[in-house]
Amino acid sequence: MFTTVLVANRGEIARRIFRTARSLGVSTVAVYSTADARMPFVDEADAAVELPGDAPGETYLRAELIVEAALRAGADAVHPGYGFLSENAGFAQAVIDAGLTWIGPPVDAISSMGSKIEAKKLMAAAGVPVLAELTPAEVSADDLPVLVKASAGGGGRGMRVVTELADLPGEIEAASAEALSAFGDGTVFCERYLAAGHHVEVQIMADQHGTIWAVGERECSIQRRHQKVVEEAPSPLVERIPSMRAGLYDAARKAAAAINYVGAGTVEFLADDAGNFYFLEMNTRLQVEHPVTEETTGLDLVELQFAVAAGERLPADPPPTVGHAIEVRLYAEDPLHDWQPQTGRLHAFDLGAARLSGRNLPRGDEELPESRRAGVRVDSGVEAGSEVSPYYDAMLAKVIAYGPDRTAVARRLAGVLDRAQLHGVGTNRDLLVWILRHPAFLGGDTDTGFFDKHGVGEALDEGAVRVSALAAALADAAGRVGPVRVPSGWRNLVSQPQRKSFRVGDAVHDIDYRLTRDGLVAEGNVQLVHSAPTRVVLRVDGVRRVFDVASYGRLVCVDSALGSVSLTPVERFTDPARQVAAGSLVAPMPGTVIRVGVQVGDKVTQGQPLLWLEAMKMEHTIAAPVDGVVGELKVEAGQQVEVGAVLAVVGEEA
Repeated sequence: MFTTVLVANRGEIARRIFRTARSLGVSTVAVYSTADARMPFVDEADAAVELPGDAPGETYLRAELIVEAALRAGADAVHPGYGFLSENAGFAQAVIDAGLTWIGPPVDAISSMGSKIEAKKLMAAAGVPVLAELTPAEVSADDLPVLVKASAGGGGRGMRVVTELADLPGEIEAASAEALSAFGDGTVFCERYLAAGHHVEVQIMADQHGTIWAVGERECSIQRRHQKVVEEAPSPLVERIPSMRAGLYDAARKAAAAINYVGAGTVEFLADDAGNFYFLEMNTRLQVEHPVTEETTGLDLVELQFAVAAGERLPADPPPTVGHAIEVRLYAEDPLHDWQPQTGRLHAFDLGAARLSGRNLPRGDEELPESRRAGVRVDSGVEAGSEVSPYYDAMLAKVIAYGPDRTAVARRLAGVLDRAQLHGVGTNRDLLVWILRHPAFLGGDTDTGFFDKHGVGEALDEGAVRVSALAAALADAAGRVGPVRVPSGWRNLVSQPQRKSFRVGDAVHDIDYRLTRDGLVAEGNVQLVHSAPTRVVLRVDGVRRVFDVASYGRLVCVDSALGSVSLTPVERFTDPARQVAAGSLVAPMPGTVIRVGVQVGDKVTQGQPLLWLEAMKMEHTIAAPVDGVVGELKVEAGQQVEVGAVLAVVGEEA
């Protein structure tokens, strides 16, 4: 066994690998970008080497810098994690050429699966069912809808659904440009698109002596922009059609055997409601969603990766799958506003009693038989105080619940998320809770068209927002107690009400209230029970409600059983320096301008795409707010912009 492993990655997967390494007595080395210098994974490693710069192309995608860091720190093995260089055959070869142990599959196996076009040909020859590949020139109206896919890479990058033949050239161009930016290869292809299919995958583990395990299946059908949001094991579809399982396992083992695979990998399939399935791709690495397999088998897949890389043999058969596990990805994004990424400081990150990641850590239920174990696990890349930057994926953490019964697991996970304190950066937490409690999800109806069928949840009820804002105003008043212990705004005689205004999204809520000798006078049937700077208790329509209030300067966060609300106090007088001209297009998040589609003087119509920003591995369109003429263009392709920066100005025609 090697003695020191460098993890060529960041965030939660680096922390996850470090935990297993420590349990095995293996020392750890981190590499980190300048932007990541204060992230938790850096401090958790035994040694760390900086990769100067922020963007992935300057840091985590620089194979030569990472190999140099491993040698400098005295590492004798490299684990790639997932993403970045994890499926880069050149990087794997460079690690091996440097005399280090590569904790991953053989270089030839990575190469053979690196091109989705060539991979499908290999799989078809091995007897694995595949969807027919279409070159862009072959696509006809009868083939629609089709999916344009990047041949290299994954994670939803370079993918477009095309339903109209006239749109195909433009979508191919856009997908190719995105793939070139993300993977250095703009090759794309097309295949038939199943609008309501099921994404089912099989975890494999193979040793250097010919043993290949199919370690259970997972379903990852609920996706946004072709990126997974919810994953679970076992698959609800396969549970409904159990005859699928043997065929899936057989196809996965054939896929691994065809390329002499060694290590952990995942064979992904697209399945229809009848149980027919087709090869999508093979991920030659550990998957983001590997915890659901760990929690239903008792395995530590990272530990097995270490063992296989060291030449150890696997037992003849894998352990059986027991119970159910569901994982959700907690993203820093706003689902109700086109999945817009969110950045900034994470002031609070508290998921209650959920345990940290790693099967090797105490669970508190070791004495129970495996069939009765239940709990919640968190694999997180952040903690309170972490800075969420625009340079990397928007995922903050994975939250995993496990137990004997799928419905109970979903309810437990929803409850933990609902009660979590997540302050400072907007997340998709409310969407995740909504999914987990949705009747369709609880009924196992989880195909890739879930969001198209059911939407993406709803904004918090306005009444809940306003009573939370009232609690924030009362907490603020309680924090301004005068020398005679009377809260700010208290009046002995009738007077004008106090007013406190808060912004929530695009809406401004004016909260009027008076504190009198007879109690609180405010909108609705509300009585004040108790108020303090951090907690307010109200009786709302006869029901006692507790509101926890946290203030962070220009941000106030209120948590209650009604929901969590982030409020921005509105200044009474606007600073003229912060005002922008009418028709200005401002950056909704920090990012990089990747395309500019207009020039100064061009006539544009409302809704017309003018610029494209890339942030957190996602592309965002900036459209004209009104009909008019481009009067100013303040950015160019390749330029980094901060949130709120003016990108362009559209004025009226002269």
